Amino acid sequence: MIVDIIAGVLIVAGVGFLGIGVLGVLRFPDYYSRTHAVAKAETLGMLLVFGGLLIHLRLQAGTAQLVLIAVFAFLVNPTATHALARVALRRGLAPWKRGDPT
Repeated sequence: MIVDIIAGVLIVAGVGFLGIGVLGVLRFPDYYSRTHAVAKAETLGMLLVFGGLLIHLRLQAGTAQLVLIAVFAFLVNPTATHALARVALRRGLAPWKRGDPT
């Protein structure tokens, strides 16, 4: 019973962080701040959701796959976001400055 409550809290917190990432995409003015918001919120939200699922499954079938997916996403998501921002900067996409139109 308590384990299920902990799992539920982790999953809800993870979905909350994913929602915050969506708000960052809608609210922030330029590409760089949007990718930063998405990368941070998505990585933490995904880890919380997977942690809740792992606790809920209690070492049943599929937990090894969830751990592998979580580790892979934890390593790849920030790296991919950094690579995309670096390509945007090299292609000439200037960061937003105060006073620029949005």
